[in-house]
Amino acid sequence: MPLDTRTLLTVGGLGLALAAGFGLARYTGRAPSPAPETTTAPTASDTIVVEAAHLATMRIAIDRVSSAPFAAAIQAPGLVQPSPNGEALVTAQAAGAVTRLYKRLGDTVRASEPLAQVASRDAAAMASDRAVAEAKAALARSILARERSLFEQKVTARQDLDKAQAEVTAADAEVRRARAAASTAHVAPDGRSLMVISPISGSITAESVVLGAYVQPETELFRVANPRLVQIEAAVSAADAARIRPGDTARVTTPGGTTLTARVRSVTPTLSAETRAATVILTLPAGLSITSGEAVRVEISPSAAGAPSIVIPEEAVQSVGGRDVVFLRTTNGFKAQPVVVASRSGGRASIASGLTAGQAIATRNAFLLKAELTKSAEE
Repeated sequence: MPLDTRTLLTVGGLGLALAAGFGLARYTGRAPSPAPETTTAPTASDTIVVEAAHLATMRIAIDRVSSAPFAAAIQAPGLVQPSPNGEALVTAQAAGAVTRLYKRLGDTVRASEPLAQVASRDAAAMASDRAVAEAKAALARSILARERSLFEQKVTARQDLDKAQAEVTAADAEVRRARAAASTAHVAPDGRSLMVISPISGSITAESVVLGAYVQPETELFRVANPRLVQIEAAVSAADAARIRPGDTARVTTPGGTTLTARVRSVTPTLSAETRAATVILTLPAGLSITSGEAVRVEISPSAAGAPSIVIPEEAVQSVGGRDVVFLRTTNGFKAQPVVVASRSGGRASIASGLTAGQAIATRNAFLLKAELTKSAEE
């Protein structure tokens, strides 16, 4: 091989070696550079530096932690139900055929107002018994008047007068019985029909009768409900039921967003076998009405306060990395302090652990510190 060719090959090989060595040096020299960042980041991951002058600009409030009794409100689902006197099932008092309908579904009715008329043999029998009893009573009174006259004339003995008096007493008792039976069954003046009467005032919410139908005494013909006579039944756990007392206030929220104030009337002393929950009965003030059968949300405020605990505004608690934290005030900023929240209610939070009374924390607009902490961690 000529000398010039060997010289060129040697020079080219040296150039390639130098280029490869330079690239390897650049690569190996740059690799350790991220190490200082990973070693210094954890030291400041839970702290934020905020100048005092910026607190007013960010409108961050600083408050001292205090210990106070905390009675958490009880949240529970509720159902609007008619009160015991707010709904009535209307049936006929005897078997018979429906001959007339006075009211239909949705109509407003008054107490003792007739809804339908039923022709019944039982009605005829009760009317007949009443007439017979009244006739016997009239005859007994006539005999008593005659015996009294004869006794005063000293024609009859005293025992005849007493017997006549006893017959009148028995006849009057039979009249009262027959009249009560006819009145209870609402026998019509015609003596062969029964009147189906509404026992309460309200509106007809259900109707299951047609003209000409043959009905039995236990058959439901109408259902009448008064929208102003309702109660709310809320299901709570046994532990919550022990904290509730009659007279405690409650806030009821309807599906439409309307908020009403109610009071606890009673709490069942036993648990339901199906739901394993106690039932709290709530009543609304007079004049307020709500749709029966509607599902509502109930928030009961127990009057008995709990034991003293660390209580802070709920907005002071922020969720960072899946844990609850509060921002403790430090010399030059804030530190994210993990806490355990026992309960929340009415804009307040009870802290089980992580804070002590007297510590200064960020309350209002604490979410701005959370945003700044998250931003610093991402950077």
